[in-house]
Amino acid sequence: MIDRPELFLRRLFDRAVEVADPMRSLRDFLPDKPEGRVIVVGAGKASARMAEAVEAAWGPCEGLVITRYGYARPCRGIEIVEAAHPVPDQAGLEATARMIALLETTGEADFVLALISGGASALLTQPVEGVSLAEKQAVNQALLASGAPIDRMNTVRKHLSRVKGGQLATAAWPAELLALIISDVPGDDPAYIGSGPTVGDPTSPNEALAVIDRWNVEVPASVREALSHGSGVVQPDDPRLARVHNVIYAAPRQSLQAAAALAREAGCEVRLLGDALEGEARLVAEAQAQEARAVQAGMKTGDQPILLLSGGELTVTRRGDGIGGPNAEFCLALALALDGAAGIHAIACDTDGVDGAAEVAGAVIGPDLLKRAAERGVHPRRALQRNDAHSFFAALDAQVVTGPTLTNVNDFRAILVEPPLTG
Repeated sequence: MIDRPELFLRRLFDRAVEVADPMRSLRDFLPDKPEGRVIVVGAGKASARMAEAVEAAWGPCEGLVITRYGYARPCRGIEIVEAAHPVPDQAGLEATARMIALLETTGEADFVLALISGGASALLTQPVEGVSLAEKQAVNQALLASGAPIDRMNTVRKHLSRVKGGQLATAAWPAELLALIISDVPGDDPAYIGSGPTVGDPTSPNEALAVIDRWNVEVPASVREALSHGSGVVQPDDPRLARVHNVIYAAPRQSLQAAAALAREAGCEVRLLGDALEGEARLVAEAQAQEARAVQAGMKTGDQPILLLSGGELTVTRRGDGIGGPNAEFCLALALALDGAAGIHAIACDTDGVDGAAEVAGAVIGPDLLKRAAERGVHPRRALQRNDAHSFFAALDAQVVTGPTLTNVNDFRAILVEPPLTG
């Protein structure tokens, strides 16, 4: 048996976040500082921490990095700008313009280091001609509520941008560019991390329009008009990408493996359900509840606990007016599907500390959750219908609140299944 299961699950999550901290993980992938002019640029929720790690190794550097409000870190040379996420704002727009202008001053002898992590899609903001910032904000809001997978959302974002889909890299041409990337997307395709600002993209504007139609995303007429005229997305074989090197140095699998090692030390058998799961949060929760029940049904008294681990990025199709996010909604749907099953506890959190648009990483549940909800007059099914999982867990003191974690390797889910006490 695991003593205090919900605290144990929180320790596993903390371990997953810890190993993805750029101050621990980036240095091994950083070359010696090149001779000559070096410029550091970047964007994402982990980018300021990445810049801090770079300067810890290289000393003060010229450059500009854009991160989420509240995620800035002290740097001696690199300018850190805070902007809005997940919906872009004027600060991101202005900082992105300055970043492009800085890159356009580079020459063949210069070296550019790009630091990219999840969140860059919103933080790097430079709409295509004919689309205003307000219209881009409306598109982002609609995409986030649509339930579309992250790679499909980023296809739309790329074709409405003058910086995504390899365009940041071409701004630095002919300088050499190394992009160090933290993955937060299922499958770890660098073309979809932060909408691939340093990676060529083979998709077309017509594919972006297909995403809008498939997920019923309401967009201004100007957006369809802009997409009908094409975009500046860079094809993978573009010669301006010849001196660009993209390296994913941190990804969800590494964090899950670190958590798994800690769980094994505590006496658990670990089963990895995958590090790239996608789908509607409540549906994945129902499937994993069935899996947990089936696992427990095959256990005997005295067996070692079994931990079901998974990563990836789930989505929520917004149906109500509540405050929620994929991880909290997963936990709420999981609790309902388990219906108080004894000996099953779970946690689901976003490793960046922000689940959806709330400043909450996620939630933790146990067999007594629904009973406590009934005692406090909190209605779980009503909360699920309204997409109001964060309010539900706040009322039960079951939220996981970390503040800025300064990294981002996607969602972390763990279900602890203990054997029956008798039988």
